[in-house]
Amino acid sequence: MTSKSTHTVAAAPEADWDARAAAFDDEPDHGLRDPEVRAAWADRLRAWLPGHPADVLDLGCGTGSLSLLAVEQGHRVTGVDRSPAMAERARAKLAGHAATILCGDAAAPPVGERRFDVVLVRHVLWTLPDPAGVLRHWRDLLRPGGRFVLVEGVWGKLSPVGIPAERLAALLAPLTRDVRVERLSGHSVLWGKEVDDERYAVVATV
Repeated sequence: MTSKSTHTVAAAPEADWDARAAAFDDEPDHGLRDPEVRAAWADRLRAWLPGHPADVLDLGCGTGSLSLLAVEQGHRVTGVDRSPAMAERARAKLAGHAATILCGDAAAPPVGERRFDVVLVRHVLWTLPDPAGVLRHWRDLLRPGGRFVLVEGVWGKLSPVGIPAERLAALLAPLTRDVRVERLSGHSVLWGKEVDDERYAVVATV
């Protein structure tokens, strides 16, 4: 039986993301500088995102690496990050592309009445104190037939933090008509290294 601790979202440690922005892309799965890692993420996004040009809301976009992949695949992207330094790097990375980068809270993105075809989030939901409430709000940002693409996980063995796939699927069930979980831990090329923790993506259509 899984311990209760893995079924609660631990409060993420407070981080100075402005201070971390300069080195953020040094991680293989952040900067996607390695051609194989970049190609692996591009292939996943191609499978997860619509096959036609769509409006994608990338929440907690960091330096914009996934946003750039989505734009290169023909989508229109709005990225949101609470760190001004991260947002500035994302704007530089996406300059000249069909993308807008906003500085704001991923939990309540500053997009007004705009609606999107995709809410794309990687390793952000677990840091938020009320994931169920946040998912309901994000659901309201999707057009009919839109989809969530959520990449999350559980990190650490002794004191695990994150959201198990089963819990995230359960939170999405009342909000969506289908939920598909794709396990990613065994795909080391995505991370630039071998990993032994739980990493996954959930694609859920509303």
